[in-house]
Amino acid sequence: MSLTLEQVSKVVGRDTHIFPTTLSLAAGSLNVLLGATLAGKTSLMRLMAGLDKPTTGRILWQGQDVTAKPVQERHVAMVYQQFINYPSLSVYENIASPLRIRGLPKKTIQAKVHEAAELLKLTPMLKRRPLELSGGQQQRCALARALVKEADLVLLDEPLANLDYKLREELRVELPRIFTASGAVFVYATTEPTEALLLGGNTVTLHQGRVTQFGNTLDVYRYPQTLTTAQVFSDPPLNTLQVTKQDHQLTTPEGQVLICPPALQALPNAPYTLGFRPNHLTLQPSSPHDLAFQAQVTVVELSGSESFIHLMHEDQRWVALVGGIHDLPLGSHLKLYVAPERVYAFNAQGAWMSTSSLAQAA
Repeated sequence: MSLTLEQVSKVVGRDTHIFPTTLSLAAGSLNVLLGATLAGKTSLMRLMAGLDKPTTGRILWQGQDVTAKPVQERHVAMVYQQFINYPSLSVYENIASPLRIRGLPKKTIQAKVHEAAELLKLTPMLKRRPLELSGGQQQRCALARALVKEADLVLLDEPLANLDYKLREELRVELPRIFTASGAVFVYATTEPTEALLLGGNTVTLHQGRVTQFGNTLDVYRYPQTLTTAQVFSDPPLNTLQVTKQDHQLTTPEGQVLICPPALQALPNAPYTLGFRPNHLTLQPSSPHDLAFQAQVTVVELSGSESFIHLMHEDQRWVALVGGIHDLPLGSHLKLYVAPERVYAFNAQGAWMSTSSLAQAA
C-alpha cells in the first residue's frame, strides 16, 4: 500500500491553501505533518482522505487514481483534535460502530472493542455516553474507534492535544507501533517539534501551505535545507543573526565584528543568516573557536531543571535553554557562546550552506 500525491494543490477563491505538492507515503510508515496553526496540515489531510477535491494534481492509492473517489469509498480513519462521537450511543457502541458496519461476528467485535478500550484506559466507561465523559475521555473514545477500524490510511489531526500529560506520553509510544504493525499509512499532524521527534518516522514540514522538506525525522531536524524548515522544526524558536562574511570576519548590522571560525571559512564572502537552536547557546565556551555574544536578559523562566533565558541581541530576540537554575537580574548583560559546528548558515535565498564540519556535527 502507498499513498502518492502528484502536484496536488487546493485553492479556495483567491486563497491558496495548499501549493502544488508531491509526496509519496509508504505502507507501514509513520508520517508527521509539522507546522504552525494555519500551515496547511488539516487541508492536506482532507485532500488525502478524499473529503476535499484538489484544485490540481492527482492522488494515487496503490498506483490507482482515486482523486475523484469520495471518502465513503476509501478505507480511511480520521481523528480530529475536536473529537467527533455519536452522542446517543454508549462508548462501547461508538467504538464498535465501524466493526458492525463491516458485519464482523459479535465475539470479534467484543474482543476488538475491549482491546482498544484497555489501551486507551476506557474500560470502566464503556457503558457511558460521550456527554458523560470529560473532553480527554471523549477524545480517547474517538481514537479507539479509529484503532478498531483497521483502516488502510489513518489520519490523526493533533489527536493528543486534549489528553493529560501521562496518557499523551504513553500513546506517543503505543500509537506508532500499533498502526505501523497494521501496515497502514499513518499520518499525524502536530504543531510541536518535540512531538515530531518523539514519534520518529518521517516528517513533512509545512509553512503557509508549502511543503518545505520531507524525509526521515532526525534528518530533517539535523539537516534543514532551508531557513524556513529550521524555524518550523525548532521549539523554542530558532535564534537568528544577520551577518556579512568578508574573508575572516563576520560583521553584524550594528557593526559587531566576529572572527569567522574555521567551520564557516569555506563559505563565499556574502551576507548570511546564521541560525542556532536555544539549547546550543551556552554560558561557558567549549573551544577557542566559539562565537561569543553579549546580550541583555529580558525574562528568565525556570522549569526546575532548566532555565529559559530570554534575551535581546542587537534587535533580535533570542532564547537560551541552559541546564540548572539561573536566576538572573532582568536588564543585566550576559555573555553567551555557541560552537560553530552548531551554527547553520543560510544564504540570501534561505538555502542552507552546508559544510563538511557542519554536516558531521548537526
